[in-house]
Amino acid sequence: MSRRTEAEYDVLVAGGGAGGVGAALGAARAGAKVCLVEKYGFLGGAATTSQVLAYCGFFQQGEAPAQAVGGAGELVLDELRRLGMDGKPHMSETTGNWIILLNPEGLKLALDRVLEAHGVDVLLHTRVAAATRTADRIEAATLAGMEGRRRVVAEGFVDATGDANLSLVSGVPMRVGDGEGALQAVSAPIRVGGIDPDLKIDREAVKTAIARYNETGAFPIARTDGGIYTRVPGTGEMWWMVIDLPLPDLTSASFTHAERTARKMAHDYVEILQGGVPGFERAFLAQTGPQIGIRETRHPAARYEMTAEDILSGRQREDGVARAAWPVELHGAAGKPVYHSIGGPGFASIPLDALRAKGLDNLYLAGRVIGADPIAYGSTRVMGTAFATGEAAGIAAAAGLTDGAEVAGRVRELGGLT
Repeated sequence: MSRRTEAEYDVLVAGGGAGGVGAALGAARAGAKVCLVEKYGFLGGAATTSQVLAYCGFFQQGEAPAQAVGGAGELVLDELRRLGMDGKPHMSETTGNWIILLNPEGLKLALDRVLEAHGVDVLLHTRVAAATRTADRIEAATLAGMEGRRRVVAEGFVDATGDANLSLVSGVPMRVGDGEGALQAVSAPIRVGGIDPDLKIDREAVKTAIARYNETGAFPIARTDGGIYTRVPGTGEMWWMVIDLPLPDLTSASFTHAERTARKMAHDYVEILQGGVPGFERAFLAQTGPQIGIRETRHPAARYEMTAEDILSGRQREDGVARAAWPVELHGAAGKPVYHSIGGPGFASIPLDALRAKGLDNLYLAGRVIGADPIAYGSTRVMGTAFATGEAAGIAAAAGLTDGAEVAGRVRELGGLT
């Protein structure tokens, strides 16, 4: 590996969600010295910040689960199993898709352990504040942490921030939402405690309680089918996705309104369960947040943008370094998701150029910031796929690779592709 003597790291990864963890593991397993920075005090992204307690995208649709993501993602699942979670696919009764159920506290520990085992330097409570670049390369990033600001030099960089923060400060052109400013709706999954762990939840009773609330309630519920709910592994709690809100723009005022409104809705909705669903008489709101679940913000320009046709046809490519297996899931209207299945073999190849920022040779993209049009994005943004795109981005960044077929071969060697 070519390296300038002043570089502190071979690869700097911004963001500690699934994409960032995948990138850090991919780079470290490729032999790189890696630093991962995360603004929260724990890793996990939406699974731990936003109560999205299900990994989507590890498995294809179908009557039986077919695994599409291995490698770094499988390392994380192995650690979850060691901590008592089964890591197995469960079919969602409302969507028919295969998901992996999560306990957020166990996941936080599992990610700590996996990254420590692979020698990744993790800096929590830290974010990228600025970047120094030449015409076609990032030279260094300024990190803002608890001790102040620090300049870090690296050979390769991976933006896995979800909000494209590293790309933004590096001057990469951005698309907001669908290109016309429209953003997918946000959701605020909640955890509900105080119920019998053995209780079989009566969906019809939940639907009836929602219908009754919608007659006079302050925050009518769009998910009249009862929403998506599961049990949180290892607890007696229920995970419930029933709170959805439009996000008109990316201003702090809009985010503040969404956060405050979601909290009001959460308290209202738990009262619905208490008063109308058998077994929930002693239910209470166990947890929200710490932040609302944000599906979309900025999209940095990539060298290739995955298209709706790529996904819907299940296009296969020799330069594919990851697989998109989650059906296109669009949240144009709050609480009314629309799904479109993937064609072909049930997954689409994601080429390396969708992971390469346009105009910067050493900036790679991972997770929900990879190149994808508004339709393709509905498939590529999920956390299982983020592990896969992250791993490929980390491997490429570790050696400055630009050939998709070569990166695909290295991903395959590490078990990320079969």
